[in-house]
Amino acid sequence: MTQIKLCGLRRPEDIEAANRLKPEYIGFVFARKSKRYVDRETALSLKKSLSPDIKAVGVFVNEELSVVTDLLNRDIIDVAQLHGSESEEYITELKKATGKPVIRAFKVATPEDVEVAVGSSADHILLDAGAGDGVAFDWSIVKNVDRPFFLAGGLNPLNVAEAVEAVHPFAVDVSSGIETDGFKDIDKMAAFMKAVRKD
Repeated sequence: MTQIKLCGLRRPEDIEAANRLKPEYIGFVFARKSKRYVDRETALSLKKSLSPDIKAVGVFVNEELSVVTDLLNRDIIDVAQLHGSESEEYITELKKATGKPVIRAFKVATPEDVEVAVGSSADHILLDAGAGDGVAFDWSIVKNVDRPFFLAGGLNPLNVAEAVEAVHPFAVDVSSGIETDGFKDIDKMAAFMKAVRKD
């Protein structure tokens, strides 16, 4: 079954909704330039009310290794997701210091981009169209990827079932596609989950 990550949660009501809907993952965005940014204290408070069955993913862009390590080792997050130009060495150091899983995000526009992503030493790769701008890419270029991957970029309740059918990702990752006026929308969150799980 395709797993689900609801990303960019930042309010108590977002966590309440996630606890009811039960995705496998939720995401906290620690990139300061993002409108979905949460600070450490907010993430800690939200994590405390998150169901233990749901993994909290921290999303980072070129953050200092010590900051990410600390958040993982204090269990404020369970998984690190890297969206910058973090090196293979950075990934190795992070895994060695924490023993926690790492997701490496890649912007894919060509088959060559996909090849680079597949070679990553991260536990999971995330294939994305861009930087959370709600735009999908040509899914056909990831059809034959031979390792499990998260699919992101422009997914929403109306197209996610088609995406799952087309490329059979390990997981789907959504943020802007489940929002109304810049905030998470419980009805859209539920519709997204239903479209993936077909229940």
